[in-house]
Amino acid sequence: MIRALKGKNTWVFSALIVFTILTVIVSITYGPATITRADIFQCVMYECASPMHDMVIWQIRIPRVLVGLVAGMGLACAGAILQNVTRNPLADPYLFGIISGAGLGATIATFTLGDQQSLALPLAAFLGALFSVVIVFGIATLLRNMNHLLLTGVAVSFMLGSISHFILYLGDPFATNRVIFWLMGSLARVEMFHFYLIGAMVLLTLLTIFALHRQIDALLLGDESAASLGVNIDKLRLILLALCAAVTATIVAYCGGIGFVGLMIPHIVRQLVGVTTMPLIIGSALVGGCFLVWVDVAARSAFSNVEIPIGIITSAIGSIFFLAIMYRTRKTG
Repeated sequence: MIRALKGKNTWVFSALIVFTILTVIVSITYGPATITRADIFQCVMYECASPMHDMVIWQIRIPRVLVGLVAGMGLACAGAILQNVTRNPLADPYLFGIISGAGLGATIATFTLGDQQSLALPLAAFLGALFSVVIVFGIATLLRNMNHLLLTGVAVSFMLGSISHFILYLGDPFATNRVIFWLMGSLARVEMFHFYLIGAMVLLTLLTIFALHRQIDALLLGDESAASLGVNIDKLRLILLALCAAVTATIVAYCGGIGFVGLMIPHIVRQLVGVTTMPLIIGSALVGGCFLVWVDVAARSAFSNVEIPIGIITSAIGSIFFLAIMYRTRKTG
């Protein structure tokens, strides 16, 4: 890891680390409640001036910023891993059907478990996301062609999405509205417990990638070259896809459908630090975390008394980014 931060990338990573620290500190000052920066500093460093400040700072704003940071880190890292493993610049957890699988799991839990769905919703979404990845990887394995992995993911995403929409169409309108709002993604209901859970999953992902980074770099040379270097290609791909599914499903289960972060951030970081795994993953984690924190700030600050689901903002930006990549690929390809 230290070697990845040295050389020509030293200044880039130094700037990203400073920007990440500033992002966490400054973003806490934004919110609908009027609290001065002096009050926030006193609350964080010493003791809050009032119980209201204590509740807003420690129970709402800080958990929200920290969960946004680790969720952005996890989604960006998952996208970077998928793009390197599949050697496809358009690979993204959202396009692999993970969001649709989580949505189907949440939909089924909402309409079958009644009042208990609030506890079962994250678990059902997690299982649905893993289910979609198993289908995608299983079909791609049967086809014996990993180049079809992304197309299979898009097809499975549409299939699971259509099942969810059919259930929602037949269901109770109140429950339907709740599921639809959850699918649009939001950090409005997160707590510190979610930060610990998602943060632990992201840390596990980073440690695994750091341990396997040489094998992943070998995959960038092609399957035949990687195999000649002693890399077990199928086993490595299975481990990495399962890891991407687990971290993405954990984030989606508690934050809802947040798409295209894993598509956009690795592309931006790749222009700064190159394609090798270690600098790409570290850079994607830092930029992805900051990106989602500021998207959440914009979502709750753009309009008074109205909060925009962050999945709407990331999808709007991501769709334009996706078209730009396709246009550039057409020109160069």
